[in-house]
Amino acid sequence: MNGSMKRLAKLLLPLLLPFSAQAGGQADFCKSMDHAGGRYTVCSFDPAKNTIRIYDRDHVSGQGYRSFADLSSALWRQHMFSIFAMNGGMYHSDYSSVGLFVENGVERSSISTRGGWGNFHLLPNGVFYLKGTTAAVLETEAYLVADPKPDFATQSGPMLVIDGQLHPRFLPDSDSLKRRNGVGVSRDGMVHFAISENTVRFYDFARLFRDVLDAPNALYLDGTISSVDIPAMKRRDMLFPMGPIIAVIDRVPD
Repeated sequence: MNGSMKRLAKLLLPLLLPFSAQAGGQADFCKSMDHAGGRYTVCSFDPAKNTIRIYDRDHVSGQGYRSFADLSSALWRQHMFSIFAMNGGMYHSDYSSVGLFVENGVERSSISTRGGWGNFHLLPNGVFYLKGTTAAVLETEAYLVADPKPDFATQSGPMLVIDGQLHPRFLPDSDSLKRRNGVGVSRDGMVHFAISENTVRFYDFARLFRDVLDAPNALYLDGTISSVDIPAMKRRDMLFPMGPIIAVIDRVPD
């Protein structure tokens, strides 16, 4: 490819990515799953082979990204692009993280162990983190004991699955039905991101991770704002502003 073609490719790539689809409009790392009356999109990645990062703000402007489009623009300036992104935890009114947030080994928001109102404080809550080529989900107290010194981390809540057990507050007949998204790490080290396409119970969502995805620990990320960006599926949810965003990224070809 000559220099002119390379420049043209670089100009077109960020425009084409949101609309590029594989056969059938399905990314090879994502699949649709039905479980206990719920329909889910589940996207799975090997952290040893894929670059997974967690973002919350543009450090040039100091502003929160708030949208997949804003993050994509920032990544493009770094000659990077995302193949997958999902809202990655709860946030304050200024879009800053509620609880722990670690980026590039720097703790930008401290861990929270206090009780309070809302799903984040439906204890136990937990932390999704990345260190080197591995990923894990740990309940908050277990995280403090392990002190893993992660490269990236986000705290959210409640935990969905704790050491193979469903969160003790979840009820199989609960009438609280919402769209939900979460993350779990299966026993083989794969990271699974799931988002419900219809409204579901916490109990059934947690069982998806434990019983179907083989994740002994899984973390709830959010409810109503649940959003995902999967360019290969021509999908970019733009329902609500976001705080932290988890993304799987790649480098723009030279």
